Amino acid sequence: MVWPLKPRFRKQIARIEVTGAIAGGTRKHLLEALKTVEERKFPALLLRIDSPGGTVGDSQEIYSALKRLRDKVKIVASFGNISASGGVYIGMGAEHIVANPGTITGSIGVILRGNNLERLLDKVGVSFKVIKSGPYKDILAFDRELTEPEQEILQALIDTSYQQFVETVAEARHLSVETVKTFADGRVFTGQQALTLGLIDRLGTEEDARRWAAELAGLDPEKTQCFTLEERKGLVNRLLPGRGQASWSQSPIAAAGLSWLEFEMGTSGLPLWLYRP
Repeated sequence: MVWPLKPRFRKQIARIEVTGAIAGGTRKHLLEALKTVEERKFPALLLRIDSPGGTVGDSQEIYSALKRLRDKVKIVASFGNISASGGVYIGMGAEHIVANPGTITGSIGVILRGNNLERLLDKVGVSFKVIKSGPYKDILAFDRELTEPEQEILQALIDTSYQQFVETVAEARHLSVETVKTFADGRVFTGQQALTLGLIDRLGTEEDARRWAAELAGLDPEKTQCFTLEERKGLVNRLLPGRGQASWSQSPIAAAGLSWLEFEMGTSGLPLWLYRP
């Protein structure tokens, strides 16, 4: 959708919020929102990230879009309660990063998980007959163990994805690849530790990040307001807010659990930049 250009946007800061696991829906919303920021000619963007990460490809597309936008818009990222793994990766698309002292961040690395149900299937008497074009066509099949050659293939895939992550962080934070690798082993940090490592620029709140973005754009931080670009919902979802959501007695915990289950099932076998304790 093309939004009409209005001069008033040039005196406001755009705000985009990234919450939850990063997957296809997140990518689609963010790419549309970033396009709107460019079309409306906002001078600055406040990117609020509260995410444990997610799929590699979606994170890379978001990062690339942010990096392109940086040529026209000042971008400051604000890390919330958690901004880890893929959340860190998209944060590298911002010029500057602010985090709370207690923010959970880091977890730079890659994980790939498959489901092995071989023993369960044996118990219930279920087996599969597979005809394939090559020995690795059913790699990570859920009805058998991985072979040693398959493990080597997947490890090479993970190593390549890991190297891409490390190089992106090194470039964005003006660090050497060797330096990044000293702490890019999957561990998590507080915001305070991340500052010492050079992973972020400042400690502060989202409000501090907003003020910084305003200053970078040459605006008065006391008077400049944020214009939040939210994901547009369909007409039915706007009229019936509960439609399409988990409704185990409207329990937010149950809804979150169902959302995670859906994410886990949908990304089984995919390399992930994800932190989940």
